[in-house]
Amino acid sequence: MIEGIIIGLKTALSFQNILMVMIGCFFGTIIGMLPGLGPMTAIALMIPITYGFDPATGLILMAGVYYGAVFGGSTSSILLNAPGIPGTVATAFDGYPMAQQGKAGKALAIAAWSSFAGGTLSAIYLLFLAPSLSKVSLSFRSPDYFALMILGLTAIAAFSSKGQFLKAMMMVVLGLMLASVGQDSLSDITRFTFNNMNLTDGISFVLIVMSTFAMSEALTIILKKKDPTSAAKQVSLTKLGSIKINKEERRKMYRTIPRSSIMGFLIGVLPGAGATIASFLAYGMERNLVKDEEKEKFGKGSVNGLSAPETANNAACSGSFVPMLTLGIPGSGTTAVMLGALLGFGIQPGPRLYMTNPEIFWSVIISMYFGMVILLILNLPLIPYIARILAVPKNYLIPLILFFSMTGIYVMSFNNFDIYLMIGIAVIATFLRLYDFPMPPLILAFILGGLMEENLRRSLLLSNGSWEFLWDRTLTICILGTTILIVLWHIYKTLIKNKS
Repeated sequence: MIEGIIIGLKTALSFQNILMVMIGCFFGTIIGMLPGLGPMTAIALMIPITYGFDPATGLILMAGVYYGAVFGGSTSSILLNAPGIPGTVATAFDGYPMAQQGKAGKALAIAAWSSFAGGTLSAIYLLFLAPSLSKVSLSFRSPDYFALMILGLTAIAAFSSKGQFLKAMMMVVLGLMLASVGQDSLSDITRFTFNNMNLTDGISFVLIVMSTFAMSEALTIILKKKDPTSAAKQVSLTKLGSIKINKEERRKMYRTIPRSSIMGFLIGVLPGAGATIASFLAYGMERNLVKDEEKEKFGKGSVNGLSAPETANNAACSGSFVPMLTLGIPGSGTTAVMLGALLGFGIQPGPRLYMTNPEIFWSVIISMYFGMVILLILNLPLIPYIARILAVPKNYLIPLILFFSMTGIYVMSFNNFDIYLMIGIAVIATFLRLYDFPMPPLILAFILGGLMEENLRRSLLLSNGSWEFLWDRTLTICILGTTILIVLWHIYKTLIKNKS
């Protein structure tokens, strides 16, 4: 562990990687503040750039964008009551009322300090927990990985949004179908290519991500004819107020931050939960733990109510790296995108990653410490000036998204067919989004589809074609049993809701 940390320090402290952390944090903060965009869109746009770097540098850049977007997403939540990303929805519950009271500067400062503390504490948890979890996961075999990936797909669908379990499962099936296009990895047989040579190598992961998130986001804004940033013009820099936090407010934060960071980190570790779930659970937990007189302030500008979700969503970001790095199972939709990028580098995340590629494993963890410091430096002094980014009108924003999406795809393949395919998938994705079909389950299914099939076929080969491998190992039975319980529970809740 000590040797790995030293290797990680050398990698993370190189000039290039420190620069990547700074760039990632800066652009992540800006994109996080823009309502309607999020870390998945930002990382999708960054992927073509990262392929010019080594894997450690590319992942450090994407990680910086990730927690930078979550860090910056609170700004639009507080100033406009328009969350920049889903993970900062709970931030608006008390942040926006505080801004309405003329305390916008204070609210942004509380959010910045809480985000910094949550991210730093969770990075410490990650430093000590990830190696232990990695050692435990060495006992996993192909049947266990197959069962684990099914659990991951079920979890991301179940946690997608309340009452949308069946829609999310449909997106999982669609993602698995798209993953099966192209030449079979274990044979020369081509599948679902419709005699088109351009599909022989399958559909590009970057193409899927850019079309389902970046392009479809722009098309959705156009169709809804709503400028999510227009309200920013009503925000005056003189209304931001002081950014100083008094002693009583600090005392409340000291109590809230430790428990919210633990809650956020543990929720982030769960495949599919992510920052949104963590922020809501932390908000609810905090409301139940404070005194009765403080409970009445929730929803009206409570310091605890603002600090808890901001701490938890940043802690969940670090937590989501645990299953991604040690098990190859993303903890959130954003880390699913990063997993695909990592596979594009030829790196296989999993139990042996910290032994085979220690410079990647440890440098990403250590870079988080520097990222949190950089984000704090960016957010506190520049609060009045960064707020102006919110006034970017959609007639500038949408063409930029479309330009970077199509340019990124063309530069990677220099194939016009990929552009046509991306536009077609983007149109379908836009239609699905208008009917509230979630995109993260599709992305995760697309990423894990090939790996799941490979482990299934390997398990069948080792068991001479028998399906007994599903109940031969206790660990496999436990994971599959958990999966079945999750499916039954959500089907039950859906039926009860429909009856009522």
